[in-house]
Amino acid sequence: MRHGRWIVLGWMVMATAVAQAAEDRYAETTDAIRKGDYQQITSVLVAQDGTPVYEQYFDDAGAEARRNTRSATKTVAGMLAGLAIADGKLPDVGARVLEHLPKRHRRDLQNDDPRKRAITVEDLMTMSSLLECNDENSFSRGNEERMYLVEDWVQFYLDLPIQGFPAWMPKPTDSPHGRSFRYCTAGVTTLGAVIEHAVGEPLQDYAQRRLFTPLGISQPEWQFSPLGLAQAGGGLGLRTRDLWALAQLYLDEGKHEGRQVISADWVRTSVTAKAHMQDGIDYGYLWWLMTLPEADGTVPVWAMNGSGGNAVVVVPSKRAVIVVTTTNFDVRQPHLITYKLIGERLLPML
Repeated sequence: MRHGRWIVLGWMVMATAVAQAAEDRYAETTDAIRKGDYQQITSVLVAQDGTPVYEQYFDDAGAEARRNTRSATKTVAGMLAGLAIADGKLPDVGARVLEHLPKRHRRDLQNDDPRKRAITVEDLMTMSSLLECNDENSFSRGNEERMYLVEDWVQFYLDLPIQGFPAWMPKPTDSPHGRSFRYCTAGVTTLGAVIEHAVGEPLQDYAQRRLFTPLGISQPEWQFSPLGLAQAGGGLGLRTRDLWALAQLYLDEGKHEGRQVISADWVRTSVTAKAHMQDGIDYGYLWWLMTLPEADGTVPVWAMNGSGGNAVVVVPSKRAVIVVTTTNFDVRQPHLITYKLIGERLLPML
């Protein structure tokens, strides 16, 4: 017993020393963020092997605040699509969108075209449907800001014309993975409506029952369309630790505390490249697939990204998750600021 007591005491001393060393390592990071070196960072959580090694809140809201991480919500929509397929509510990723929406959306479609009726759930999850929708182009008819000006966000998307591909724009058949990536919030908004109609309950209720409650996530703050549809395309308010739980679920191949919440197959296919955005960045099922620089090369990551530089990053090779929330909404190149913080100060500590 005496030897056992000393072993326990030894482990306690070692654990305290490790915790103190981690705190010292991150002290400079905390100081730099508080000084504003990375503008308006509101929280940072770094977890490795399922345990937080650094967690700081830089505003008065604290750990319980539901943080609007904007388009990081889209990745949650991809998780819900996978669950709807697993539940037999959607047949597969090839399910045709118009066949899984209320009939009112199929009547009198503007710019009707057989190719529109062939759009699938996979097209929406890979930002590659043939509808003319591009949030990065202010002239696009499907630009997100135009959607918010009308009442029915789903009909807004379905009524868009087919995308044209002039000579300077690669056609889908000439693109990596056979898809032309164009960032489109309205498509993911519509994906939310498809899931809701397929499962037969409000999207927010399905998300709570099948995803959030199993992960211990409570009181999420959804945004809604004027017609009451939970917005799958952005604006979901979650705690920093809730975001970590979602990312950790994928790092652990769909398991949470020994329970399979999402199938391992869905996790693997979701983080496999399905469309190409630019050098070093591909896109899975509403996951960004990126490579980040580090001292001896690069490291592949999966990310949930939202405007303002909000980011939830899974680093599989280091068994780690990094969550950064911000309010850098009016700052130039906010994503570069966040990934500068990650590359300069957070990744090197893992």
